[in-house]
Amino acid sequence: MATAMVLPIDTVSPNHTTADRYWQAVLAHDRSFDGSFVYAVRSTGVYCRPSCPSRRPRRELVVFYPHASAAEEAGFRACRRCGARPDSTRVRTELVARAVGVLDAVEEHVPTLAALSTQLDVSPHRLARGFKRLTGITPRDYTDARRLERLKAGLRNGGTVADAVYEAGYGSSRAVYERAQAQLGMTPGVYRKGGAGMQIGYTVVDSPLGRLLIAATGRGVCSVCLGESDTALEQALFAEYSKAEIRRDAAGLGPLISALQNHLSGGGPQLALPVDVQATAFQWRVWRELRGIPYGETRSYGEIARAIGRPKAVRAVARACATNPVAVVIPCHRVVRQDGSLGGYRWGLDRKRALLEREKQRR
Repeated sequence: MATAMVLPIDTVSPNHTTADRYWQAVLAHDRSFDGSFVYAVRSTGVYCRPSCPSRRPRRELVVFYPHASAAEEAGFRACRRCGARPDSTRVRTELVARAVGVLDAVEEHVPTLAALSTQLDVSPHRLARGFKRLTGITPRDYTDARRLERLKAGLRNGGTVADAVYEAGYGSSRAVYERAQAQLGMTPGVYRKGGAGMQIGYTVVDSPLGRLLIAATGRGVCSVCLGESDTALEQALFAEYSKAEIRRDAAGLGPLISALQNHLSGGGPQLALPVDVQATAFQWRVWRELRGIPYGETRSYGEIARAIGRPKAVRAVARACATNPVAVVIPCHRVVRQDGSLGGYRWGLDRKRALLEREKQRR
């Protein structure tokens, strides 16, 4: 069976948009693009990672390939300085897969990085670096996230808090309650009861984008929604927090309302409001990255995926944007498709377009 030839990216991209973007990454020694492509130099016969510290060649001598193996098939050899070997990604992926297998089997005593690396016969530094580069989080973060998922599942299934804590693999309930506010947004008992006992204040106001609902707990903003109907916005809030104590509180939310309306009117580009929402570790990584996008600028879903160390998780990034519960505060409207088209938006493409145009005009 014949093997299909992998053409250089310059050849398969007639408008050169991808090649131009890759060249900019090469000039910037951008590590976030490592694993997305390699560049080869015709004059030396060598291919490198985007982050290679070597002197940059002239653009006309450079050709891009999607992976190291394709560059080698074209006759180029690996750079010794940056170690752009064709099997480096595969080896790292296999190592992380083995580490995940060990961590998934852990029930109580989570191994230290040193113990895990000894079990996998690899140095702690190599394991930590490879794991974070491929997944975007540390082995400890991964274990914490999986254990929290088991705890949430046990609480949702109606068991007692003690049983859920034990079955999730926690050694005691003390650690769970100490970290509950940061991980669950509420104590395990409250979470099990669907938010019963939570106190949420909300109001609905006018904005340049239609009606705007803002809701908050004592810890931060938990919902910002855009729409045309007050009734629909309120129904969505009550459905999401079905057992919480929810009441109108325009006076108490005054500072938050002023900050949001000022931001939407172009008077305050920075919007650093505290949030109180539930999320997975992956969602938090995406949302933190979104909050770092400068006012008036956009990023593609692929760029966000690379920025968090998960270059292949473009669809997962899109899902994290779509599930953002606090419009504008977490600016998911600043994420667009690779070709510059808008993509999707939970509160309507017209609002997304208006937000981006408004920000661009007021940069």
